[in-house]
Amino acid sequence: MTEKINPEYQEEIHVVKPSLYGAILIILLILTALTAGISFIDLGVFNAVIALAIACLKASLVILFFMHMHYSSRLLKMTLGAGLFAFGLLVTLTLSDYVTRAWGRW
Repeated sequence: MTEKINPEYQEEIHVVKPSLYGAILIILLILTALTAGISFIDLGVFNAVIALAIACLKASLVILFFMHMHYSSRLLKMTLGAGLFAFGLLVTLTLSDYVTRAWGRW
């Protein structure tokens, strides 16, 4: 018995070469070494900023290539964007509360 597949629901399958995974792995390792190296340099307040920027870049690479978001539909990309927006909103509200708690005492 053969099943009939509705062509409306078929998605295009993307085959990713192992060399791309290897290149992303090398980039992630370099960024990890860069994060570790920068932690030994005293940049004041910017140590955390640079470490978080590198961490966001690494997370973006993982989401785009290892989780195949780069090849997914627009609906999934919009869902990811909505989740990231909600996360950013929660972080912003939390930090705004944290900053204004000791207003005038520093």
